[in-house]
Amino acid sequence: MAEYPGIATAIARLSAWPGFRRFIVGYSGGMDSHVLLNLLATQRELWPERTVEAIYVDHGLQAVSAAWGEHCAGVCRLLNVPFRVLKIDARPAPGESPEAAARCARYAALAAELSTDAALLTAHHRDDQAETLLLQLLRGAGPHGLAAMPAMSRLGQGWLLRPLLEVDRDELLAYARAHDLQWIEDASNQDTGFDRNYLRHQVLPLLRERWPAVNRTLARSARLCAETAAWLDEEAAADLASAATDRSDCLAIPALQALSELRQRHLLRYWLRQLNLPIPDARQLQHILHDALTAAADRNPCIHWPGAEIRRYRDRLYAMPSLRPHDARQRFLWRVDAEVWPPLELPSVGRLALCKAMGEGLRSEAFAGGSLIVGFRQGGERFQPAGRRHSQELKKLLQQAGIPPWERERLPLVYRPRERRRNCELLAVVGLGIAADFAAEPGEPGWQPVFQSLSAAGSGIL
Repeated sequence: MAEYPGIATAIARLSAWPGFRRFIVGYSGGMDSHVLLNLLATQRELWPERTVEAIYVDHGLQAVSAAWGEHCAGVCRLLNVPFRVLKIDARPAPGESPEAAARCARYAALAAELSTDAALLTAHHRDDQAETLLLQLLRGAGPHGLAAMPAMSRLGQGWLLRPLLEVDRDELLAYARAHDLQWIEDASNQDTGFDRNYLRHQVLPLLRERWPAVNRTLARSARLCAETAAWLDEEAAADLASAATDRSDCLAIPALQALSELRQRHLLRYWLRQLNLPIPDARQLQHILHDALTAAADRNPCIHWPGAEIRRYRDRLYAMPSLRPHDARQRFLWRVDAEVWPPLELPSVGRLALCKAMGEGLRSEAFAGGSLIVGFRQGGERFQPAGRRHSQELKKLLQQAGIPPWERERLPLVYRPRERRRNCELLAVVGLGIAADFAAEPGEPGWQPVFQSLSAAGSGIL
């Protein structure tokens, strides 16, 4: 490996990374990923406690994608590497970048394949890092964007590793030719209509004529930006702790207002990243600071951008994925199956499940009929939660509990059908409580409703 110093360093660093039992190569059949796969397969003696496998993602966007998968399968057979194909739908939504849509779909599919002891390895190299930094710079990104691609980051339950990030493409090409590797040339990589290809074929060659070490220089800038971003995250994490509430998707506005506007902006960006929500642009962020934080306590402003929105209710700020249209008139029949309650999917709202519990939840008497009805608030309902002496209007109970208006109309109401009566009997209101007449007593087996909302970060449990 002496003739390939960058590759040798990458292999040594990869050997030193602890905690992994499975190396999964994201193998496209191109030159870069073929070199990475070949290195891992032929150097297996360096990590005998780890397995090496490969995954090809078929985006279904080109007619030849299936043939490329067959090529990848043949290479893996020769290298004795387990191989599989993931087929995904990478078609972009209206107005969405085709590159961004394919990337998001690809990583979502790959993340689902990772266990806690697994790492996905991609063949991004120093040329890719230079292109990424320039793209982010031209988009007006801050330190987090200019940090470009990290060598190691979380992905699903596992990790994403980029061991070749300090290696130039020319060194990878020299290795591929010396080892007579056969790879796929994707014609779309020559299409300068794509921003990355334009930088690769038109801009970076000119920069290298004047500054031959431009790749190395840009990679160093990315590392320095990553250090700055990490420091900013540490500061924002401390501010987040001061503004945190009982919900991860909710901040206390008085604590936010105690910060300078600069720290407010960093905190909001950091908070949204922790929630895996898209980051708003500068204009949208300014709307949040001026429209949401300064609104009167009785106003409920909403600032939305593609994929996410922020709302205010009372003295709290809530962040969530964009709310989907919801028809509150829907009702769903929930049947028992051999004394097991399968989860109930509520379109555009979430998933409702019943979990066994002791001394809490619904008593078994509530399920005597073998089925339940799940609906949503229509107005005029009365409810007596366990621990209260009298029933009260559900609307007032929800207000007293501080449940935001947009969540009230999406909270599942669990009913028991009544024989020979027109109305159903309200057993539970998710997020509020169990009806007093049907709440399990201490030491009595019960069933606890658990709601996983599409609009909130995490599950709501009664």
